[in-house]
Amino acid sequence: MHPHRSPVTGLILALISAAAFATSGIFARSLLAAGWSAAAAVVARVSIAPVVLAPVARWTLRGRWGILRRNLGRVGMFGLLGVATAQACFFNAVRYLPVGVALLLEYLGIILVVAWLWLVHRQRPRRLTLAGSAAALVGLVLVLELAGSARLHPLGVFWALGAAAGLAGYFIVSTRVDAGLPSVVLAGGGMAVGTAVLVGLGLAGLLPLTATFGTVEFAGVRTSWLVPVIGLALIAALVS
Repeated sequence: MHPHRSPVTGLILALISAAAFATSGIFARSLLAAGWSAAAAVVARVSIAPVVLAPVARWTLRGRWGILRRNLGRVGMFGLLGVATAQACFFNAVRYLPVGVALLLEYLGIILVVAWLWLVHRQRPRRLTLAGSAAALVGLVLVLELAGSARLHPLGVFWALGAAAGLAGYFIVSTRVDAGLPSVVLAGGGMAVGTAVLVGLGLAGLLPLTATFGTVEFAGVRTSWLVPVIGLALIAALVS
């Protein structure tokens, strides 16, 4: 039997997830300003969370390793697109754009999901979905106008749109796994894969992995570099 699914509960969890993820730009900016590379900040974000989640993921599997083996490819794609691509692009975007603008551009990924389902799978969206997508686009245009063209660095927009593509992959892949695969396993496995990809690219010299371990400026005060790192790992990654 499947547990009763409440749309209200799902909406509340989605809002908590969005709010937690939105803090990633705030935590990351303090590290970037202290000399961290975007890739190093992403690794800090996604490498600690799967370690914390590992005991919980093992418990939720309850020995059903076959489900995980059947979904290894999808977990890998989830880590590559939804974790490594989305996060690396977003953290690069906030180097050039205000955090709020970068987030709004990244959340265009939701509209990309609607377009993907419509064009590829012939799932025509309902009128309410189309109206919501149109409202999101209008709202984005208004915010960008308020931000001013002088603050819209082309590289920042490019990276933010890359994050949008990664976010779209996050949603699409997460709906293609077996219903029996616990979400904690998918999240933890995806972040582990994302960490491996980013570290591998860094070791190969394709991504700069630069970090400093002194004090950083966060929320207007000087504090240890561990504060934003822990915030990234536990709030922006684990909770979201």
